[in-house]
Amino acid sequence: MTEQASHTTLVMVREFRVPADKLFEAWTKPEMMRKWLMTTADTNKSAKCEPHVGGTWEIISIREGKEYLATGRYVEVEPPVKLVFTFKMPQFSDAEDTITVEIKPNAQGCEMVFTQHIYVPHEDNWTEGDTLKAVQEFHDQSQHGWHYMFLGLKGLVEDGITPVIPKS
Repeated sequence: MTEQASHTTLVMVREFRVPADKLFEAWTKPEMMRKWLMTTADTNKSAKCEPHVGGTWEIISIREGKEYLATGRYVEVEPPVKLVFTFKMPQFSDAEDTITVEIKPNAQGCEMVFTQHIYVPHEDNWTEGDTLKAVQEFHDQSQHGWHYMFLGLKGLVEDGITPVIPKS
């Protein structure tokens, strides 16, 4: 039986007052990734990455005593302007998203265009309304999470501030 699924796309644009190579390093250096990607240095237990085509990355974070794994593989790596990689959290599902990070130098530093192609698995007996609701929820929850991560990323690369997770 073929699994039913839908897809949605999240696009977010952010400005950074740093050179493109510094922002690129925040996406590809484990010691920097650990400080902002998924949670923070306080909750991220480990970060690993091999930023080359076919290489892998992973972050293990601990929240409320539970371990969470985020992992993927690199599809495209063009320092310091583009990364394409897969993203999944296997404890929740086998679904794998694709993320593209484009970094464009500008007069103030650089602009980051983040695009996530989100895979939305269907459950049995879903109606069209259930599917539309799930697609919107996956999009909105992803946008919410990345918004906070990007605030942490901005503080880290621009000011050297280690991010803090807000209580929401």
